[in-house]
Amino acid sequence: MISNEAMIWPMVAHAALVLVLYILLSRRRVAAVKAGRATVEQFRDNLQEPADSLYVHNNLKNQFELPMFFHIGCLTLFAVDGDNLGTVILAWLFVASRYAHSYVHVTSNRVFLRRNLFMLGVASLLGIWGWLIVWLALT
Repeated sequence: MISNEAMIWPMVAHAALVLVLYILLSRRRVAAVKAGRATVEQFRDNLQEPADSLYVHNNLKNQFELPMFFHIGCLTLFAVDGDNLGTVILAWLFVASRYAHSYVHVTSNRVFLRRNLFMLGVASLLGIWGWLIVWLALT
């Protein structure tokens, strides 16, 4: 038996990742301006951004694409009492994959490794949505 809020904690953990990425983006942009590699005006239209902050900016945008399906799936499972130990594990796997994907994206930005971590998240998300479909069909 899982606790009532077990499905919520992975969503909280993902929200924490997004907040950390916003802080990191701000720090990298300020550092770029202080180092003379960028001007404040460059960020107004965001057409030219130094690579180190661009990686964070792109990763931050990623957190509002696929993860939207994660949050909707988790909330729906929670609302229809379809969450269980398996879905909670899948949710944590998704979040762990997002943390690892983000780390790679904002550091080495190794695309092959990033893709594999992304696909791990996709697989866990497919499991969450697959179970949701099964649950709804059986109830």
